Amino acid sequence: MKTVTELFTECLETEGVTRIFGLPGEENIELLHTLKKSKIDFITTRDERGASFMAVAWGRLARTSPGVCLSTLGPGAINMLSGVADALLDFAPVVAITAQRDLYEAFKEAHQFIDVLSIYKPAVKWSASIRGKNIPEIVRKAFRVSLAEKPGPVHLEITEDVICLPAEGEPMRPMPALYPAPGEEAITGALEMIRSAKFPMVIAGNGVIRAGASGELLNFIRKFRLPAAVTFMALGAVPADEELYISTVGLQSRDYVSCGLERADLIIAAGFDPVEFSPRYWKGGTEKSIIHISATPAEVDASYRSFELVGDIKSTLRRLARRADFKKEPAFYLKLKEAVRAGFEEPKPGFPVKPLAIVGALNAALGKNDILISDVGAHKIWISRFFQAQRPNTVLISNGLASMGFAVPAAIAAKLRCPDRKVIAAVGDGGFLMTAIELETARRLGLSFVVLIFNDGGYGLIEWKERMRYGEEFYTRLPNPDFMQLAAAFGARGYRIEKEGELKTALRDALLQKGVSIIDCPVDYSENLKLTKKLGSIICPM
Repeated sequence: MKTVTELFTECLETEGVTRIFGLPGEENIELLHTLKKSKIDFITTRDERGASFMAVAWGRLARTSPGVCLSTLGPGAINMLSGVADALLDFAPVVAITAQRDLYEAFKEAHQFIDVLSIYKPAVKWSASIRGKNIPEIVRKAFRVSLAEKPGPVHLEITEDVICLPAEGEPMRPMPALYPAPGEEAITGALEMIRSAKFPMVIAGNGVIRAGASGELLNFIRKFRLPAAVTFMALGAVPADEELYISTVGLQSRDYVSCGLERADLIIAAGFDPVEFSPRYWKGGTEKSIIHISATPAEVDASYRSFELVGDIKSTLRRLARRADFKKEPAFYLKLKEAVRAGFEEPKPGFPVKPLAIVGALNAALGKNDILISDVGAHKIWISRFFQAQRPNTVLISNGLASMGFAVPAAIAAKLRCPDRKVIAAVGDGGFLMTAIELETARRLGLSFVVLIFNDGGYGLIEWKERMRYGEEFYTRLPNPDFMQLAAAFGARGYRIEKEGELKTALRDALLQKGVSIIDCPVDYSENLKLTKKLGSIICPM
């Protein structure tokens, strides 16, 4: 008869799991011994947080297969929670597995025992403790719940007292979830709203990418001649070189796209997640109607009272486009786009390097299908606003929970998932040092990617906020180690940018190298306040 770990592992294989990221521990070694004999590749990371960020990136890139991470009990499980919570607010399918002591000790004070199920509960969609019975049902439910819109993390706990017990049952085969379609009456109602609107505007969210509906969205936009903006996590859902693409939404400062929102009398929100950009920022200007196109009902929000088309996003967009017997006039928005593009002018030469020049170098270095991963910090704002993404899922940003330390572990998962594509992790010096230890994992796995450090010697985004609010900086300046010596210590190739014009050459060379390359690029974040001042003084083109 099979043991719990043997049946559990068979269930994971049936779900299509090929890799698990995590750390070994005394309480999970029985499971690891079983995994060693399976088709699943266990990747030992240096830290549980890194393992969970890898699972998040894997789940976002795979879309139909959750990322899986594993920890031991107590401190390991708690450390892994950062990435699990990130998965919750970034809607990434993740299955997090934690070990636990014998439950007969749960009622009393015991070494390393803490109630992990209760700790994880607010950060996951569903949580369960594995028992000897019903393992196939538990695993099938975990993966189904994780992948269902809106996707996110689930948590499975395996305790020492059941891990070697005999288990009954056979793995359950996964079945694709089928989402209902909006009724014909709802489709007709939405079409009439678009027809009667004078200034309709599309906002596309990451739900479009999760649904694999970017092609349908583009056809919908073109058929009706509708201007479109995307959220930070939906970069690439509409190609940046598309005529009707305006810009991203998500800056809390005023931007040219704000002029479009103010003028719009109809917002068509496709796959939109309010966690990225609160609808309250749409409230200025014209009275608005909203069409909500999503697989799930709209969030209850006084600023988001919408006409709902709930169902499969691809099918909904396809049905709307099929009945496009009229076109809208986007002249105002095309003029708005000209104002947005004017902000992309090559910055004046200087050193440290202007953030816009760094983003320009990234645009030049990466092809349409290559992958850019942005950590959290001031650089995320510049990338989200100015990077010209052309394909869906080519830019990964943590923007729901906005977790620092995301980029390096995510780059590892991205290179494992997409080995033939170039990968750059753009990270601030602060975020880089939070998970730089995973560079050893990348070297051990023989992976090749580039880490580009926006080096300002501190927490630049917080300093930006401080100077805006109080006119001074406090508690954000930090000294850094020598990043070239750090690169050498991890067996990576190091590049230090020391003058204007070196970055493009360094990026081009680094992307040709085998192994990890680290580029230390001093950044001139005095540009942050200049950008805020410029955006704050925008006069909308009429």
